[in-house]
Amino acid sequence: MIDIFKECENRVVVFDGAMGTQLQERGLKAGECPEYVNLKMPEVVFDIHKAYIEAGAEVIETNTFGANRIKLAKYGLEDKVEEIVTKGVEIARKAAGDRPVAFSVGPTGELLAPFGDMTFDEAYEVFKEVVVAAEKGGADIVIIETMSDMLEAKAAILAAKENTNMKVICTMTFQEDGRTLMGSDPVTVVVSLQGLGLDAIGVNCSTGPDKMVKVVEKMAQVARIPIIAQPNAGMPVIRDGKTVYDLKPEEFASFFPQFVEKGACIVGGCCGTTPYYIKLVKKAVENLKPKKPENKFTALSSNTRTVFIGKEYPLRVIGERINPTGKKKLSGALLSGDVNLAVEEALKQQKCGAEILDVNVGVPGIEEEEMLPKVAFEVEKAVDLPLQLDSTNVKAIEKAIRILRGRPIINSVNAKEESLKEVLPIVKKYGACVVGLTVGDKGLPKDRHERVENARKILKKAEEYGIPKEDVIIDPVVLTVSSEQGAAIETLEAMKIISEELGVNTVVGLSNISFGLPERKLINSTFLAMAASHGLTAAIVNPCDESLMDTLRASMVLLNKDKGSENYLKVYGQRVKPKEEVIKRHEEDFSKKLYDQILEGKKSGVEEIVMALLEDNPPLSLVDEIIIPALKEVGDRYEKGIYFLPQLLSSAEVVQSAFKLIKEKLPKGTASKGKIILATVEGDVHDIGKNIVKVLLENYGYEVIDLGKDVKGEVIVEEVKKTGAPLVGLSALMTTTLFNMEKIIKMLKENTEAKVMVGGAVLTEEYAFKIGADYYGKTAQDAVKIADKFFLKNALVCKTCSF
Repeated sequence: MIDIFKECENRVVVFDGAMGTQLQERGLKAGECPEYVNLKMPEVVFDIHKAYIEAGAEVIETNTFGANRIKLAKYGLEDKVEEIVTKGVEIARKAAGDRPVAFSVGPTGELLAPFGDMTFDEAYEVFKEVVVAAEKGGADIVIIETMSDMLEAKAAILAAKENTNMKVICTMTFQEDGRTLMGSDPVTVVVSLQGLGLDAIGVNCSTGPDKMVKVVEKMAQVARIPIIAQPNAGMPVIRDGKTVYDLKPEEFASFFPQFVEKGACIVGGCCGTTPYYIKLVKKAVENLKPKKPENKFTALSSNTRTVFIGKEYPLRVIGERINPTGKKKLSGALLSGDVNLAVEEALKQQKCGAEILDVNVGVPGIEEEEMLPKVAFEVEKAVDLPLQLDSTNVKAIEKAIRILRGRPIINSVNAKEESLKEVLPIVKKYGACVVGLTVGDKGLPKDRHERVENARKILKKAEEYGIPKEDVIIDPVVLTVSSEQGAAIETLEAMKIISEELGVNTVVGLSNISFGLPERKLINSTFLAMAASHGLTAAIVNPCDESLMDTLRASMVLLNKDKGSENYLKVYGQRVKPKEEVIKRHEEDFSKKLYDQILEGKKSGVEEIVMALLEDNPPLSLVDEIIIPALKEVGDRYEKGIYFLPQLLSSAEVVQSAFKLIKEKLPKGTASKGKIILATVEGDVHDIGKNIVKVLLENYGYEVIDLGKDVKGEVIVEEVKKTGAPLVGLSALMTTTLFNMEKIIKMLKENTEAKVMVGGAVLTEEYAFKIGADYYGKTAQDAVKIADKFFLKNALVCKTCSF
């Protein structure tokens, strides 16, 4: 059997194409479970596999995309997980012969916390069940595909890596804006996931191949492992009551030389492709030699942002304020299990200019293995900055790193053998970066030579574990000059040697340098400027220290690391310092506080703010004058690509908390802004998008009647007649159910006066109006705009919606 990952070093490897649309052509009806065909009609699945093999496919994917207990439960088949998985692998193995069999793993269909109800551990167990069964059945590879949330992908990857010996591939799906549903861009996806032990990473489904080429190009900029690309055959349309894809096989195949040129070495097809498509793809790439991924960089990530560290970039600011040392209030909060102060510090530091946040919960008596994950999780939700997990408790670090969407720094490992053996395996397993503290067996280093020697030891040991030096950031240790005045020079000279001779990045914790001296800020900022000229690439500082940040920004201009003085001019070009009395008034202005908390998605303290406002203001004035305008700004930021789905949902959570109190004060019988029925159409068991729309509509003051998923047209018509709701929202994610959407719209038009808005990943505006919809919403925010326009209250201009 070929090792496809070795093969793709020299040639392009071809996977098969679509399974779902092939099953539909062979009689699978809307609402039927595709994976159940493994048991019901195995010969049909076998024939599809054989057709792809005859077309030239070198790897066969199993018919198990939705064979997890969550999705199968929607068909009443949750007790048949192992049977369906095992049979799916058996059929593929029989057809493939000596070709590799890739076990297909799709998403659960549920949103993970904090944006949904499913926890990381629950998702992990769901994926563990299927991958273990797949390996027993004889699968060679796990391909985790069509993921839109990096945390769900991470749960699946770790389930496969920790419980099987199969090779693991992961592909994400991207929207037209080039980001996943959860707002992750291609670079961030690769930076966050490739280090988890993946054998290949890439993109599938999404849109057609034209837009996917750009995604592959961006992934290749940071990929250290092979890239796989599996596009759809264009976008789905309905012709004669059937779902078809608009891209012809010849045009589809013509894009694949571009995929290879941009960095892909494994290719295949997704929705709408057939064996003939794969035959042409095989021909298009058979003589092409792929590029070898050789990217060397230091990068960290959050869910939506990647931060690069290096000589070619400005010195990166790591915020130090989430650290209870010397902070009684924060210490007390953490000991009581309260994370709100830590989140407030995170938001404050982000505003001040931090690019990475250090998270330390080290209070005597605290259960660090419980609190570090809890704080890190909430901080990552609140800000879009990468994190640095700061602890000597390795178990706490591992528990925290498992549930983060982004790629953090571990702070830290030192040159002592015990520390190296304890920390580096965690760094390797989770693909993190790590701070290498130049403290050795002799304790604190005495001079530059000892610092450099300890740095060499750390780097050598990291290399033995397979950790590239780019993932190690050396801390040459800053000691206080009040007791040892020559220490600063030794640190600076060590920093220069480590940077120039060892070729690695450096970081320091700055505050130690001035301990015991007056005017500490002066010493700190001066040392930082000196360190920047000696090769320092990151510093752990207080980003809200204005004098220090002023010095840093000026230094970056003078060291030619702020190109065109762009950042300097951005901060100081039109800087107006607010008067102290204005700041004080704003701090006491509860209206502004509520507005800001909605904008920031900051839930803590919102009840107290609302109660204070309700003492002097009518309940509805809070909705009309604060909540709706704040949500409008959130929506505007979402449309401009400043905010993404996580921020949208976090703001919605804040509003929900506020509404609970406001509703209690409303007079009985107070009317809502309007009544709307929502439903996912018959045959479609996906309701994530519909649920997001529901949350937003309710937050804007609408009464939502949620009929759930897989809803028959008769039920929707009856509900309209019963409730008098004038607006109905229909959702569909599966191409097989678009025809049902058309039927339901027709039923509503014939039997009611209700207007219909539609949305869903497979829908286009053109198709929406073709099947009779009155409104089309591309995003959840569009649904709110449609409702506002329809009910003629608080109307917002909708650029993307047609009326």
